[in-house]
Amino acid sequence: MMKANTIVFDIGSTYTKAVAYHLIPGRLTYLGVGQAATTLEDVAIGAQQAEEKIRHQGIAFVQMVNRYSSCSAAGGLRMVAMGYMPQVTAKAAKEVAMTAGARVMEVISVDEPPEYREEVLHEIKPDIILLAGGTDNGDETSALENAKIICKVKTKAMVIIACNRNAQKKAARLLDEAGISNIRVPNIIPTIHELNTKEAREAIHGQFINQIVNARGVKKFCETLNSKEVIPTPGAILFASELLAKGLYGTEGIGSLMLIDIGGATTDVHSAIPELEELKLEERGLVINNEKQFSYRTVEGNLGMRVSANGVLQAVGVQTLLSLMDQSLVEAGEEIIDYIEKVEDMTTYIPQNEKEKNIDHAIAICAIHLAIHRHAGIYAKGDDAIMGVMAGTAMGRDLRHIKNIVCAGGIMVNATDEEKAKIIEGAFENPGNSLLPIDHPRVVFDEHYLMFSLGVLSKWFPDEVLDFMLKDWNIY
Repeated sequence: MMKANTIVFDIGSTYTKAVAYHLIPGRLTYLGVGQAATTLEDVAIGAQQAEEKIRHQGIAFVQMVNRYSSCSAAGGLRMVAMGYMPQVTAKAAKEVAMTAGARVMEVISVDEPPEYREEVLHEIKPDIILLAGGTDNGDETSALENAKIICKVKTKAMVIIACNRNAQKKAARLLDEAGISNIRVPNIIPTIHELNTKEAREAIHGQFINQIVNARGVKKFCETLNSKEVIPTPGAILFASELLAKGLYGTEGIGSLMLIDIGGATTDVHSAIPELEELKLEERGLVINNEKQFSYRTVEGNLGMRVSANGVLQAVGVQTLLSLMDQSLVEAGEEIIDYIEKVEDMTTYIPQNEKEKNIDHAIAICAIHLAIHRHAGIYAKGDDAIMGVMAGTAMGRDLRHIKNIVCAGGIMVNATDEEKAKIIEGAFENPGNSLLPIDHPRVVFDEHYLMFSLGVLSKWFPDEVLDFMLKDWNIY
């Protein structure tokens, strides 16, 4: 009998999950999954309970198990971005925070009065300030002006200096003299065609680790892990997406993909398009009006199956949900409203009959439909001389030729194959003005919700993880 020698945890705000594998060089085998309530007073307790759920399934463990973990329970570092042009800074800040465990609370530029910028920093009290501004060899004054404001506020935040390279040394000197912690990384907008986010993300990830280690029980828990650290859950999932799309030397990936992760509180959409890495800088267009980076992620915090079910209702209305249901099961909108009120209060609720399952599936269709439309770009409706576009121009994330769709989330675990297919088919109907897939992409379901664990393991065992996804998901 094959024994588990590797376990990967995910510490969420509500649940802690555990996935057991047998891992040997060249081969990763899935054995089982367990889940328990997250114990915020000591996260190690919930992790142990989730592991015990696996053992109760009759799965044996070796004596010395290798343990790894992701985490989203910290809720994300509060980040304020300060830059030169508000739209460009907002885009850059969003990309930097995408997988690193941070939440962009505010974006402020030099267009705002200095008093307003000071007020924002005082009110938000950010954990991180992203100091952007100016392409390399471009504007220097905005970054230095904002650095002086940061010094005046006497913030306790870590300042990530990611501005014009010529201004960085001067900005760092100002912050050092004021006793404000700072880290210098390469400019996140080195040219008007380019976003360079890798080093800034790594700096935020380091701050994320520092924050959660200070939470109760996390430091002790980290000591039980082989890596001695946890990875932000969104980052882990995106790592897996990128690996599956791009592949490794000697092993091709499956090509461009969308990953849809629908949960109780959020609906996340990731996309990874390897061919975009081949574009020359001048072919990318202006940073401000395109999404031509290899990987991209959006999070819809008001669209979910439980905590955010009412967000779906508010966005689409009762009649839209009702139109997606079997009228012999659900006759009136009041039934939908009552069900949504119930699941928002009982976030672990599982549908008890066909009527409730029907409502759940309609919520899922609408949540995914809205999330993918917000992730995708659009066709420009009119000419815009300032943005340099004409009517009909494709703007934003172009997903028209995506080859694969990977679906994850609790409802994908519990639904039948036919039900899952109907949910995805319903969500992708009526693309409207959006740049959604037109080439009938292959649809793959992460039936055991393994993506977070595969993303974590991909950091150390990329070959085995890629082989697992290709073979066990039957997508060779």
